[in-house]
Amino acid sequence: MDASNNPPPALIISSNDRLWIVLSHLSALLGVGIVLPLIIYLVKKDESPSIAYHAKEALNFHISIYLYALACIPLVFVFIGFPLLLVVIVSMFVLSIIAAVRAADGVQYRYPFTLRLVK
Repeated sequence: MDASNNPPPALIISSNDRLWIVLSHLSALLGVGIVLPLIIYLVKKDESPSIAYHAKEALNFHISIYLYALACIPLVFVFIGFPLLLVVIVSMFVLSIIAAVRAADGVQYRYPFTLRLVK
């Protein structure tokens, strides 16, 4: 990525690449959260820059969601944790679906509120 943190331009992707990209974004809905985007990134990063970008983006998003949920646990004792945890869970589902749809259309989607831990 360049210094302005803009995502790379949309690339033309094959249907096989599109499958891996959508699976990486929907991994939390499939119950494999961080594991599937990590495996996809490690296996496919040299084959396709588009797959690498989306798998890395999904991995960063899922790590961020887990950290946000972990931060909500101590807040449960002051009764704000349950509503915040609900917001985190609902936003995970909604943003994952939006990302999968946008990625299937060939857009280099970037999740909002995501910590960029994997470069």
